[in-house]
Amino acid sequence: MTEPNSVPNPAPNSAQNRAVVIHTRSPGVTEVVLNRPEKRNAFDDVIISQLIAAFEQIGQDSSTNVVVLRSEGKHFSAGADLGWMRRMADNSQQENLNDSRQLARLMSVLNSLPQPVIGLVQGAAFGGAVGLAACCDMVIATEQSTFCLSEVKLGLIPAVISPYVVRAIGERQARRYFLTAEVFNAHQACEFGLVHMVASDNDDLQTRCDRMLQQLAGNGPQAMGAAKALIFAVSQQPLSADVIEDTAQRIADIRVGQEGQEGLAAFLEKRAASWVPEDQH
Repeated sequence: MTEPNSVPNPAPNSAQNRAVVIHTRSPGVTEVVLNRPEKRNAFDDVIISQLIAAFEQIGQDSSTNVVVLRSEGKHFSAGADLGWMRRMADNSQQENLNDSRQLARLMSVLNSLPQPVIGLVQGAAFGGAVGLAACCDMVIATEQSTFCLSEVKLGLIPAVISPYVVRAIGERQARRYFLTAEVFNAHQACEFGLVHMVASDNDDLQTRCDRMLQQLAGNGPQAMGAAKALIFAVSQQPLSADVIEDTAQRIADIRVGQEGQEGLAAFLEKRAASWVPEDQH
């Protein structure tokens, strides 16, 4: 069982000045919160840098079993900050490349986190925010949520988020929404595969998140990480002898591991496994 406050929290008097806040939602569950509601949580180099640092820290934290990504305020994120875009427009090609590499790094770090990640979306999720959602393992959005790949309206393209968004919504939907920059709603996002559940309002959003957290709490933390790695290993790969052998090696390794041994023993002995919270016994 993990202990509360296992991930260092920012000092209380500094939290309001931080674009990203980390705190413990419940034992084993760490929240990463976009904390610029006055700017509709728009992206800039500061928020990107702080998100990278937060996810890298959490990825190394063995006491975090599940990550929740959410935002303060009415909107998940309105996309790129206008001031940041003005600065980038005046920057050199190399400076723009460096900025783009940071955003690409953010998406890669979030996508490859070993822990399950639940994304909670309310209000607008535009531009790069769609990329954040696509990098989460599970996404819950409110009825009022709207999504838009708006880059072409600015004469740009959703380049660094495209590998994750195309995998989430499929090439066919990407060929429409990358080109039209149409706004689509939460139910459409659910049909496309970007969102998994639609909540009626913000309260229901939190309720559904709590239910998902309860579901995940009954699973082996190491097994969930291994299952996530398995998906990456086999997704869009040809069914080759190497892939088949790799999957055999993975299940053999986890069966003889400590968590696999405990899970199998608990099942055979008809008891709760050691990682299951007391209230679920």
